[in-house]
Amino acid sequence: MSRIGKNPINIVNGVTVTLNDNIITVKGKLGELSQEIKDVTVTIEDGVITVERPSDAKDHRSKHGLYRALISNMIQGVSTGFTLNLELVGVGYRASNQGNRLELALGFSHNIIFEVAKEVTVETVSEKGKNPIIKLTSFDKQLVGQVAAKIRSFRKPEPYKGKGVKFVGEELRRKAGKSA
Repeated sequence: MSRIGKNPINIVNGVTVTLNDNIITVKGKLGELSQEIKDVTVTIEDGVITVERPSDAKDHRSKHGLYRALISNMIQGVSTGFTLNLELVGVGYRASNQGNRLELALGFSHNIIFEVAKEVTVETVSEKGKNPIIKLTSFDKQLVGQVAAKIRSFRKPEPYKGKGVKFVGEELRRKAGKSA
């Protein structure tokens, strides 16, 4: 039995969950998310969602914990939301935004202009003496992670000086460099 899949999901106050033809829809104060469910059965009773699999086949076992985690993330997203912080490490690295348009100066000959999805809100923080920080907030965990990964891919942290775009709190493996 999947340790994650067998855990029940409590529905938070202010969140409504509906199940129609294997499509689960979650509505909350921050937005609405829906997900198609395959190969598992979902039951909603008394404010608790349970996910069960029909057999111990490999495909059913793999999707049991997956769909439980997806439904749990949907409920958490529409009630509280998700936030990811990215840090720009490097001399002259800057970030600014107008609405959902993010402009990044990452040491290239030109600035990178990135249009962020409308479901994700972007905020840039620049304090003197500290690295610029990009804050991404949304109710969709997958979308926030995808946008953060795309921004990080513009200039991944390099292993010698640690310059690049990294997550706040991320520990980088550093190399020694040249030894004379």
